[in-house]
This record gives sequence, structure tokens and C-alpha cells, in this order.
Amino acid sequence: MPAKSRTYQPQKVRAALAAQTGALRAAVAGLGDEQLDLPTRLGDWRVRELLAHLAVQLDFLPVHLDDPLEGRPALDLLGWVSAVGTVAPALDSQTRERAAAGFGGDAASAAAAFGRAADALTGLLERPEAADPARRLEIRLGSMLLSDLLVTRLVETVVHADDLADALGLAAFPHDRQAVAAVTRLLADAFADRVPGGAVELRIPPYAVVQAVPGPRHTRGTPPNVVETDPLTWIRLATGRVPWAAAVADHGVAASGERSDLGEYLPVLG
Repeated sequence: MPAKSRTYQPQKVRAALAAQTGALRAAVAGLGDEQLDLPTRLGDWRVRELLAHLAVQLDFLPVHLDDPLEGRPALDLLGWVSAVGTVAPALDSQTRERAAAGFGGDAASAAAAFGRAADALTGLLERPEAADPARRLEIRLGSMLLSDLLVTRLVETVVHADDLADALGLAAFPHDRQAVAAVTRLLADAFADRVPGGAVELRIPPYAVVQAVPGPRHTRGTPPNVVETDPLTWIRLATGRVPWAAAVADHGVAASGERSDLGEYLPVLG
């Protein structure tokens, strides 16, 4: 478990989210009609449903920014990672409604609908409220600081941009570097929080190093159990996009030591 909760610089988060949203918008604007019906690695969602889900995530905060607070319990970022999988059925239903309403037509219509959601979020990022350190919103899972909710939008935009790249057969997506850094760190911290201990050192250069897994704690010298991977591979592992065994077999993960098999502890975010 991290010694203390990690903090994210709000100004950097807002800039990264604006850049990541812009990269997504450009990718969506370049889609052809036939690409909207390509399958994704997200069950029976096609690219249409993936874009609709992203639109839901992008304009949620602008739409609900001024909703009255009902007194839901406080929720931090690690709590969000742990619990967000429980609302998957509701999000799936919401996604399908949005897909039918705004993403059922041609690529130009889908791009326009996506652009409206992107505009709503980037407009919010420019408002004074986005920089208010005490501003809170309530979601199904609890009450979160707006600054933390913006970090969750980084998770959504990075993870699903990678899903989009996979569906389109792209070699890479032009992710914002700070966005990938924040998502990598959050998911690494969530892993250490979920599987506390000091037996394994998880290294994700250049963004994160955490110790986790029950067992003898490493204190000096070379750790006996080390797992090292790159940021995007870690994000895919932590979100269940890639199985542990496949990542090891493809040399996306280097694991040494008798306790270095992390497969039973993944994914972190459902």
C-alpha cells in the first residue's frame, strides 16, 4: 500500500484531460461509416457503443456539475477504482440508450455527437469551478471532489482510447503523456492498496514503483520478486484487457521470483 495517498496536480490533470479528449475527438472525426460497426474487446459493444460510452463519460460532469448534494459518503480515487465495477450494468444500459439516440447513424453524425460531449467537458475545464479545490459532485458510488472526478475521466479516456485503437487495428494511439502517467500511477496504487504487502516490487517505468503482495518485505539490495512492464501493458492488465499469462508470454511483462505471478490479483479495475 502506498505510504500516503498520491495527489495529482489539478492544473496538470485539466491540461492532460483536454489534450486526451482532443486526441480522441480527432480520431473519431476520421472514422468511416463501416468502422462504426467494427467489434471491440468489450463484449458485444461495437465501436458505436464504445463512442457512446465515452460520450457519457465526457459530458457527465458538465451535465451534473450543479446537481444538489444529497449527503452521500465521501469517496476517494482508490475507492472509486475498487467500486466502479459494481455499476457496470447501469453503465451498459446508459451506453446503449446513448448509442441509439446519438450514435446510430453515419460516421459524420457520430462525430458530431461525440464532438458535443467533448465540447461540454473542455468547456467545463475552462470554468473557475473546475479549479475549486473544495467543489464536490455526487455519483452513484458516493461524493467525490471534482478534482478527483477529473482524474477518473483520465482513466476513461486513456483506457477507452486504447480500446478504440485496438478495434481499429492501429499500432498506437497518440495518448497525452501526462494522462498515461496519471492513469498508470492510480492503477498501480490501487493494486498496492488491494493486495497490501512488500513481497513484490512492481515497476512501471518511468511512472510508478510500488510494493505489494503478502510475504517477506524487501528492505535493501535487489528485491527477490520483481515485476516490470510498460505503462500501456500495465493499464491493460489492470483493467482486464490482457490476461497475465498472455502478457508474460508476449514478453510484455518481465517477472522474477517465486511470488511474482500477479495473475490471481488482476484485474484491479473491473
